[in-house]
Amino acid sequence: MTGTSRVNIAAHLPEMARLQPETPAIIFLKENRTLSFRELDRLSDRIAHALVGHGIGRGVRTVLMVTPGPDLFALTFALFKAGAVPVLIDPGIGVKHLKTCIAEAQPAAFIGIPKAHAARALFGWGKESLQSFVTVGRRIFWKGETLAELIEGTPDAPFELAPTQHDESAAILFTSGSTGCPKGAVYSHGNFAAQVEALRDIYDIKPGEIDLPTFPLFALFAPALGMTAVIPEMDFTRPGSVHPPNIIGAIQKHGVTTMFGSPALINRVGRYGAEHGIKLPTLRRVICAGAPVPAPVLERFRSLLPEEGEIFTPYGATEALPVCSIGSREILGSTRAITEAGGGVCVGKAVPGVRLEVIEISDEPINVWDDSLKVPVGQIGEIVVQGAQVTRNYFNRPDSNLASKIVDLEGGGFLHRMGDLGGRDEDGRVWFCGRKSHRVETRAGTLFTIPCEAVFNTHPMVFRTALVGIGPKGEQRPVLCVELEKGVQAERKVLEQELLAIAKEHIHTHAIETILFHPAFPVDIRHNAKIFREKLAVWAARRVR
Repeated sequence: MTGTSRVNIAAHLPEMARLQPETPAIIFLKENRTLSFRELDRLSDRIAHALVGHGIGRGVRTVLMVTPGPDLFALTFALFKAGAVPVLIDPGIGVKHLKTCIAEAQPAAFIGIPKAHAARALFGWGKESLQSFVTVGRRIFWKGETLAELIEGTPDAPFELAPTQHDESAAILFTSGSTGCPKGAVYSHGNFAAQVEALRDIYDIKPGEIDLPTFPLFALFAPALGMTAVIPEMDFTRPGSVHPPNIIGAIQKHGVTTMFGSPALINRVGRYGAEHGIKLPTLRRVICAGAPVPAPVLERFRSLLPEEGEIFTPYGATEALPVCSIGSREILGSTRAITEAGGGVCVGKAVPGVRLEVIEISDEPINVWDDSLKVPVGQIGEIVVQGAQVTRNYFNRPDSNLASKIVDLEGGGFLHRMGDLGGRDEDGRVWFCGRKSHRVETRAGTLFTIPCEAVFNTHPMVFRTALVGIGPKGEQRPVLCVELEKGVQAERKVLEQELLAIAKEHIHTHAIETILFHPAFPVDIRHNAKIFREKLAVWAARRVR
């Protein structure tokens, strides 16, 4: 498909409304409301008419800050239909980062709930560029119209999709900011179309299935794939604190066949389910992403599934997803032992259509691709990818683009530097070894976070660990931060000696001689699973003499 091909990611919705008009598209448990494919299509058509009439049409960047519910999904599809460019930012990243991200995105329109508008007005978000304001709910002291006012009087008529092109901007999705200020990845309609196709083909998803997405963005894929999305009652900014009966009850009541969950959510629900002997016979497929998933977490949740059920852990990032994929059978059956011995986390093989290379580790920009950059099989390097679901650039971040994109003169296009380290084995499987910015560079050599942490995570009292470096690069002192399992009562000195003994058992952890216990690691707002090692390093530096 070329850059001049006409593609609109919203086209899946009217097609599904034609094929299965009365099938529920989205079931909102909190609101006790269901929208069929026909109803969602008609509602988003009506909103699209209203938005275009209000000047929010093709190419208009529009901040969307609406809680997961009927309005969010209808608005998102309406914006796509109109060819507008929704700007999606996690509100939990903090006021300072929010202001920076909105300023970078230079939006012309802001659609949000009253709380979002109040914050926008109070903190001056986007004041240099915003022109249109739509409130989903009651408008108080700020200017603009409410969504209800916009829709009032709008004809209930089909909306003709904007004739967007394959490479035309569809949305700006900001990263979670786990390694700094979030960056806005520019998604084209072609990127989204490739993602939908990849998810359908890799996981054999069929129209008519029932999906339980616990991450709002993934809920938008369900209608495109012809699935009914069941939106659970939960705080989507705190998946690690979810009330397990809300998830389990939704799966059982609606016969859910597939679900998406972060490792933190899967861990919490899996523990509850295992303790209460719960079985989920309809749940055949679980997709778990956001951070590496420990084998015990997979094992516990797998015990809830039917014999044919499987948990898949795709590898990717906001900028490129999916890149690789592997299932729980292979992990628990063969790769787990290698991971626990310090071999890295196996994320499977590159999915069809994605080119994956491993290159020499470098913090410098690489302007043009050359095959000499590649490292041999089995050597740890930096992961770079190329494919239809890989985003082309960050919005208004020229320095980030320079650092992350490599022009491919011979093949055309570009390769994206994932910022991750890993290697490839003789079978073509990729082994993830941590973020490039998290590697610890000592006088004796470089330590990679994931392989080092894995050997300590095997201790029964340890929930998770995080390796950080104290001091300047090249002379860093490795420090292992440890978070214990909840309720563990142990003599810290004894436990410290046990962990130091583990360090001496493995050649790649010999240099780790400092252990610090932390009550609860700082994690990302999106998945509650990515560890903020930069924050831990600052914390550790204050405690190490």
